[in-house]
Amino acid sequence: MSAYSISRFLEYFEKNNLLDAKALNEIKIDALKNAIPVEEYLTKRSLSTPEHIMQAKAYAMQVQLIKLDGVAASPQALSHISEGIARQYAIFPFEYDQKNSIIKIASSDPLNLETISFLEKKTGKTIVPFLADPKEIEEAINIQYQQSISPTVTSALEEFGGQKKQQEKTTTNMGDRMVKEPPISKIVNTMLEFAVKARASDIHVEPQETRTRIRYRIDGILNEKLVLPSSLHESLVSRIKILAQMRIDEKRIPQDGRFTFKIGSEEVDLRVSSLPTVHGEKIVMRLLKKTGGIPSLPDLGLQGVQMKHLELAITKPYGIILVTGPTGSGKTTTLYSVLSRLNQSSVNILTLEDPVEYEIPGINQVQINPQAGLTFANGLRSFLRQDPNIILVGEIRDQETTALAIQAALTGHLVFSTLHTNDASTAIPRLLDLGAEPFLIASVLNAALGQRIVRRVCPSCKESYQADALLDKKIREVLGNFLPQEFNGKPLMLWRGKGCTECGNTGYYGRVGIFEIIVTSNAVNKLILQRANAEVIEKQAQEEGLITMKQDGFLKTLRGETTIEEILRVAEDM
Repeated sequence: MSAYSISRFLEYFEKNNLLDAKALNEIKIDALKNAIPVEEYLTKRSLSTPEHIMQAKAYAMQVQLIKLDGVAASPQALSHISEGIARQYAIFPFEYDQKNSIIKIASSDPLNLETISFLEKKTGKTIVPFLADPKEIEEAINIQYQQSISPTVTSALEEFGGQKKQQEKTTTNMGDRMVKEPPISKIVNTMLEFAVKARASDIHVEPQETRTRIRYRIDGILNEKLVLPSSLHESLVSRIKILAQMRIDEKRIPQDGRFTFKIGSEEVDLRVSSLPTVHGEKIVMRLLKKTGGIPSLPDLGLQGVQMKHLELAITKPYGIILVTGPTGSGKTTTLYSVLSRLNQSSVNILTLEDPVEYEIPGINQVQINPQAGLTFANGLRSFLRQDPNIILVGEIRDQETTALAIQAALTGHLVFSTLHTNDASTAIPRLLDLGAEPFLIASVLNAALGQRIVRRVCPSCKESYQADALLDKKIREVLGNFLPQEFNGKPLMLWRGKGCTECGNTGYYGRVGIFEIIVTSNAVNKLILQRANAEVIEKQAQEEGLITMKQDGFLKTLRGETTIEEILRVAEDM
């Protein structure tokens, strides 16, 4: 391990007001007496955090500190330094500057000149070392070399580079020729295959000043998985546009397209959206699996009393059922699960969506097309002449659609729709804002379901631990009478994932919903007629046995379905 100035190391703590000069002098003397390194002394006596110790080391060494958590793989950097060398020297190449022939590496010993000299001779590039935690380096090597998409992309990049040089000799305008070349196809296919294997719902291809960043939304969280040279961006975008039947010559306005991708027995529909940015076109691809079917309501996380309330609401012959929550909270999936449950040959089900995400056999699905005059309101008006039993309106967003949905429910139809509100109780004031009369809402509203999505704990690496006193108290206060009996007089046990190869070292695998459902009762209807606010309606519903989203989340935490961090992330403001 290379030496660094202990005085400069300790200077960091004084400079940032973390420890005073007197304390630092005592620490230095005591560490020398006990013959242990100062950083080890600080750690053992809990006088500083690991983060501050790493920052102080970087300050003492006069190098930059790099956090490898969430750093994407750079195929070019990994291609220059093999996994064996990375493991032998405990370094991780995380970025390659092609213009200046510089490889940036993370090392726990960035001042080791022998290692840097060896790497420069081996690669023929300039090595710029950064300080990193040795555990993060080991984890990065394990994940990026073994599980990343980089190796395949690296070979394609090399092939692309060779073809580019060859083509530049014969033509100055590569245009369409470039996007049809196998290397670009290989990179796009590899990106899509990884998305399917990693259970990603979206792929983001984002142009930046010096690179193109590829991010995947896995279990609702964006993860940066790949970095490509910016010179590749236009060819990559053009290839995706050709697949999605979009105009490759139009780069000034947003475009939409779609295509189908098959890997093994899995078939995936991709909705593609392009957006012009200052550094080029950004592409987002939404993955919709054709195979695998629609999850059942219990699979989504509905259970117990909440499941009974929803079943009672959907078995009524008419009325409105609203599903509420922000964008990306799983409202459409919940509605598809409900429709699949009600889908029978004796029932005529019509849906009006923007867009149609999943095709369900036996259900008549219509996609709105505002350019052609097919809006939610116009489509719903036509639906009433199609002899429907059940109608799904993708979203109630204006007064006309609200009035038509209520009219449909009053004339003997069961209507499902979504609203962008925070919880179930705010759905009622929202309908009033959209011009619905209180007596009509009270007549037709069967139930309002509020929901969010949280990540499931990985079953392969989950472990239990005891909640600390403050958290224990908070959970008991929120749950009240809903606290499971087995915890009466006993400490609360929570769950977390340690991280493994199955979950990509995240500790999470898959997602589950947390719900609250308000079923209209005589007392709730009375409050609707009085135009009561959401707080009053929720309080009344709680008196009648409402389990709030936060309570449902805490119960799922105690059952080991998710973590307390996930519930606090999505439901802390409730």
